[in-house]
Amino acid sequence: MDRLHKDQAGEASIKMLYNPKFPLLAYLRSVIGVILTFTLFFIVILILIPILVLSLGSFKNFLIKYFGAALGHTIMFFFGVRIRYDYSLYKPKSPAVFISNHSSTIDMFAIISMMLTNVRYVAKYELQYNPLIFAIGHLTGQIFINRQDSAKAVAKLKKTYEKVKREGLSLFIAPEGTRKHDTIVGKFKKGAFHSARDLNYPIVPVYIDGAFTLCSGDGMLSLPGEIILRYYPPISTEGWDDQKMNDEISRLERFYEELYRETFNRQGLNLPV
Repeated sequence: MDRLHKDQAGEASIKMLYNPKFPLLAYLRSVIGVILTFTLFFIVILILIPILVLSLGSFKNFLIKYFGAALGHTIMFFFGVRIRYDYSLYKPKSPAVFISNHSSTIDMFAIISMMLTNVRYVAKYELQYNPLIFAIGHLTGQIFINRQDSAKAVAKLKKTYEKVKREGLSLFIAPEGTRKHDTIVGKFKKGAFHSARDLNYPIVPVYIDGAFTLCSGDGMLSLPGEIILRYYPPISTEGWDDQKMNDEISRLERFYEELYRETFNRQGLNLPV
């Protein structure tokens, strides 16, 4: 199991000092899973292109919700990962800005499995360097932003507001911006919170529980196991000023840190204080 350390600033860190230990069969299954995943993406593109062209894009929401969920579950099956959903505190009912933690490569497959209604995913523009993700993302109307430039990222999101409001779309954003960060929870970028405030949408926190210990952020190989997607009650953004928004961002960073601590404690893994 992982050993955790403090970085030079003394902050609790989840930078791995090891790579997950793969038994031979798990390693072989994972390698096969990677090959099958890329093969499946090619097949999906061949199916999506004629559907979207012939339907003039009118099937986007259906494909994202149902086809995306089937794709996510199939890929997780390749890796032997089960997904469970915890709606005990909230079940999505209306347009919102969904946010989640992000520390594992398989997070993206868990997220598209959620069957959210009329959702668009906001992702870093570097993902477009992968031609498969570029094709699927643009065919289905996903939003790619430069998260290294906050002003440009917010401006790009603002361009989508009219369409988002008109079509009753939700947004899904991982505010850490990357799965690779040294601290328990990476510093939240403000794009998700600006969008929620500008759209007058609530923020719905989602916690991806367990993906980190199955698959690190350094590659696609994953151990088999189970992850849980936990939904938390919506947070109203009505009447937010900049100070209120900043306070809520800090509170949510601490909230996710505590969720990570609960996961690590459940697995017998201690974090430095």
